[in-house]
Amino acid sequence: MPAPTSGSNSPTPSVSSRSLERVPLTSLRGVGPGIEKKLQNLGINNVQDLLFHLPFRYQDRTRINDIRSVRFGEHVQLQGELVASKVLFGKRRSLQCTLKDDTGFINLRFFFFTPAQQKSLQTGVRLRCYGEVRRGSAGYEIYHPEYRILSGDHGTELEDTLTPIYPSTEGLQQARLRSIIDQALARMDSLHQVNEYLPEEIRRKVAAGQSTQGNPLSMTLGDAIRFLHHPPENVTLELLESGQHPAQQRLAFEELLSHRLCMRRLRLASNSRPAAPMPARHTLVEKFSAALPFSLTGAQQRAFGEIARDMADAAPMLRLVQGDVGSGKTVVAAMAALRAVENKFQVAIMAPTEILAEQHFMNFSHWLEPLGVEVGWLSGKLTAAQRKKQLEGIGSGTTRIVVGTHALFQESVSYADLGLIIIDEQHRFGVHQRMALKEKSASKSREPHQLVMTATPIPRTLAMSAYADLDCSVIDELPPGRTPVQTLVVGDERRDEVISRIHSACEQGNQVYWVCTLIEESESLQCQAAEATAAMMREQLPELRIGLVHGRMKGKEKAVVMEQFKAGDLQLLVATTVIEVGVDVPNASLMVIENSERLGLAQLHQLRGRVGRGSKRSYCILLYQGPLSETGKHRLAVMRESNDGFHIAEKDLEIRGPGQVLGTQQTGLMSFRVADISRDAYLLEDVRRYSELILSAYPQLVDPLVNRWLGRREDYGRV
Repeated sequence: MPAPTSGSNSPTPSVSSRSLERVPLTSLRGVGPGIEKKLQNLGINNVQDLLFHLPFRYQDRTRINDIRSVRFGEHVQLQGELVASKVLFGKRRSLQCTLKDDTGFINLRFFFFTPAQQKSLQTGVRLRCYGEVRRGSAGYEIYHPEYRILSGDHGTELEDTLTPIYPSTEGLQQARLRSIIDQALARMDSLHQVNEYLPEEIRRKVAAGQSTQGNPLSMTLGDAIRFLHHPPENVTLELLESGQHPAQQRLAFEELLSHRLCMRRLRLASNSRPAAPMPARHTLVEKFSAALPFSLTGAQQRAFGEIARDMADAAPMLRLVQGDVGSGKTVVAAMAALRAVENKFQVAIMAPTEILAEQHFMNFSHWLEPLGVEVGWLSGKLTAAQRKKQLEGIGSGTTRIVVGTHALFQESVSYADLGLIIIDEQHRFGVHQRMALKEKSASKSREPHQLVMTATPIPRTLAMSAYADLDCSVIDELPPGRTPVQTLVVGDERRDEVISRIHSACEQGNQVYWVCTLIEESESLQCQAAEATAAMMREQLPELRIGLVHGRMKGKEKAVVMEQFKAGDLQLLVATTVIEVGVDVPNASLMVIENSERLGLAQLHQLRGRVGRGSKRSYCILLYQGPLSETGKHRLAVMRESNDGFHIAEKDLEIRGPGQVLGTQQTGLMSFRVADISRDAYLLEDVRRYSELILSAYPQLVDPLVNRWLGRREDYGRV
């Protein structure tokens, strides 16, 4: 960690002895061991954590809505008299109560109710209720509203702030959580304080250089916290939902700063440990390059030059290589692997799926075995004898490069001298898997170099925060001869036309993919859909040779079908999304993606990248089920208009958010509480600049800031 610089006139913030992070949860009224455990399940371990457990939405209970003014989908608060109450019998028994005010009538419906509840909701009762307006058989209804029976003037006062709705867990109701957090707020206002860690020097500099979007540090930390737990009634929900209120921006700035500090600290810690320098030996890499049947693009040469410089250093390489589908990342990875091998080190190449791992194994074997480099293969599908033979080769060091899935880091695998780890599609691995592979280095005193590859282009704004510990290389050229894929968006009612087009394409000697998708469903259902589609295709196109690939098939079965498709023995391949990455069939010029409206942009782009890999004009048909949502329309329009993976990634970030784009929600690293990478991109340059100032001038603040926002989740970044 860099030492503090001298000469700063700013007072150095410190952790107060009266800080709320030192106050236990059990000091609050109503928090016994049971509630404490539930709060800990939410990542809340002290009273300060309660203050930073922020609402994810709000309800407006500061006013009474007129029944005649309600709209479908709105959340409203109504007050009136019950003029009817009866039990209805149909597909489901329900209690229906009709509420009347001076402007109209609306039904309240309860599908789950007790006899006592039915008795209390009788005609003539005055009621205040809150809920979402839905369409029922007889007009607007509210299902299971929250309600309160009114008697006289008691309880008729309205809330004077918006009502917070917090992330919760089973057995911890919103009312209980609000009560506990209100106690924490009272502590903040009286005996204790929430520590302000941002130095005055930074607050002053941010204010001086504020952008047109305003100064994110205009509010104090305490004021921002109070506001977000209890926004006053004059604040519109729309402003809070946009995330652009100064209170939200104050906390977003600190949260983004904490995430970047975490990643930068991990990089500095990694740099402090030695790695084996791997200089150019002018042997294997040059032989490999000379044997390629094509010339490397300028972007490939630039990326390998950056990798080679990193590997020649005594500090461990931590480099991300991004490239669109088909840009030639695998060739660059092969050159990096050969640089390690010619320096007498082993290489582990980990891929997230059997199909992608097999593709890498075949490519690396084809390219490298003529150079005398033995390539090994580890998969869960090997027989005991095959596995024993592979483990012996890895342990003795005769196997210089080993390719596989998560099998690479199992306890039984021992490497002779692991010097380079190549991880493909990193964001698809769980963090513990990546950590375990890194720990496989035989020398505990030395770090292996790490090369991370992704064919999912990552927007610059996201990379600045998510991968702040990685150097980044971008392969932004496609090899010559690749033709852009033309994308068509077609409704399911035109399915017969699509099948006719498949027939024509195959008659002309081309090959076709038909991809079956189901969102949020089990893999077995997805496989059943693929099997049903394949059967239908064989019935409608009996003259075509049709294959089927899905996730429930054994590895050997999938490999046989894929090999038949690559060899041209099959004309149409029906598949699930297992073919998303790693399949290279230059003769495939048409892809149909069924239920395309259900997939994210990144996945659609990855799938589309399986065609257009040769010189033939290629097409991707996005078949959708109507009616489309606004998001669905937007997503498919982006696919139709662009083949640029980086543009598509930016749009995907706007639509889905960073956790979904990276697939890192399970790690916590990109699961923000307040910040939004796309919305708050204007903050990132200041975040980058001032994180370096804190690391150099205020290193004692790094731990408190990281712990406040990430807690123990920073461990996940150690890969």
